[in-house]
Amino acid sequence: MGRQSPQERRVVVTGLGFITSIGNNREQVLNSLRECRTGIEYYPDLERSGVHVRLAGTVKDFSFPELRPDEWSYPAEYEIPREHLRSMSPNAVYGFCAMQQAITDAQLVPELVSSPRTGTMCASGGSPWLTYEYMDMMLEKGPQRCNPMAMVASISGTLNMNFVACFRIKGHSLGFSSACASSAHALGEAFDRIKLNRQDIVFVAGAEDVNLFSILPFVGTRALTTGTDPARSPCAFDIKRDGFVVAGGAAVLVVEELEHARRRGAPIRAEVLGWGEASDGYSVMAPEPLGDGLARAMTAAIEESDISAADVDYINAHGTSTMLGDAAEIRAIKRVFGEDKTPYVSSTKSITGHGLSLAGAMEAGFCCLALQDGFVPVSAHITEPDPEFAPVRVVSSPIDDAPRVAMTNSSGFGGTNVSAILRRWDGD
Repeated sequence: MGRQSPQERRVVVTGLGFITSIGNNREQVLNSLRECRTGIEYYPDLERSGVHVRLAGTVKDFSFPELRPDEWSYPAEYEIPREHLRSMSPNAVYGFCAMQQAITDAQLVPELVSSPRTGTMCASGGSPWLTYEYMDMMLEKGPQRCNPMAMVASISGTLNMNFVACFRIKGHSLGFSSACASSAHALGEAFDRIKLNRQDIVFVAGAEDVNLFSILPFVGTRALTTGTDPARSPCAFDIKRDGFVVAGGAAVLVVEELEHARRRGAPIRAEVLGWGEASDGYSVMAPEPLGDGLARAMTAAIEESDISAADVDYINAHGTSTMLGDAAEIRAIKRVFGEDKTPYVSSTKSITGHGLSLAGAMEAGFCCLALQDGFVPVSAHITEPDPEFAPVRVVSSPIDDAPRVAMTNSSGFGGTNVSAILRRWDGD
């Protein structure tokens, strides 16, 4: 059999794993999305810290009360060897558990997990908490008195480093650092590796801590909501929106070449049609006001997917609930799709919080659930839609519609933008 061309190689998602504020497995996450059930809650440490922010997208059933991993707790069904825990951060623990789910969901045997044709593309901001604590310990007691795995546990590459060691990954391994577009870039790169016949399977993962150390820097940027009621905030696309809520957790997608998946009888959750990326060329923090970079990323994704804009049924928006960001994204959507009949649009961050570098992978996973289960996620807490956003069809209450093609958008500091397109798998 000859070598397949990139045009012949199709890319599908065969497994999903979730540790999120709205659930710690596929079923919980699906039910929360369908019922618009929030995972955001009051976070007491924020009030004790003296800031005016109160909410966080917390991960339930996990606890990291102190520096020693011996004191950490997580659901009993997961067994993490102590030698691995010593090199982990909280987000790597989340990632480990989501990875185990994804491997089971994709029905992967150990020989395929640990194969030169199987790689991992990861995104994590590292662990500011561990960085602070370990540096404080080194300064006070000296580096020789500190955990020798301190650096590996805390830096931004901790997720891919731990995945390679824990799961014996032998293929390509990369970590991505493009702010809140990081795991979306990981998904795009995984798509390219498979299309170019460099890998057959790639684990795409995003993970973040959720604690004071991951939240307070965003307080300083004035990007977070000061709302105190998780039944009302955040409220993407509402005229009263005032910022996002930081969330933690992990999501893992098993991305695989179609014929490889078919040969082993794997379940297929969705097909990845293509992706696009573009930069604003505008500001280190603020989005370009007209959404120029995101519009070009969406257009590139549509062109690579060999579809028309009219084929896109649903957009999982970046939708961070900031005044400038939501406006720029809606303007970009109008530019790409026109104003006659846009796709349905929603921000699942309204119930999960913003997963930062986790967001792209998590929301691509949500799109897979929406496509396979036949529903459109709701953008929660909208009581007064921003009039500028009409006639874009922002979904503020459940609708009876089953999307066939979904787009997911991610944007990050520095004006980086990624858009990916997935299609419902109908067996062809």
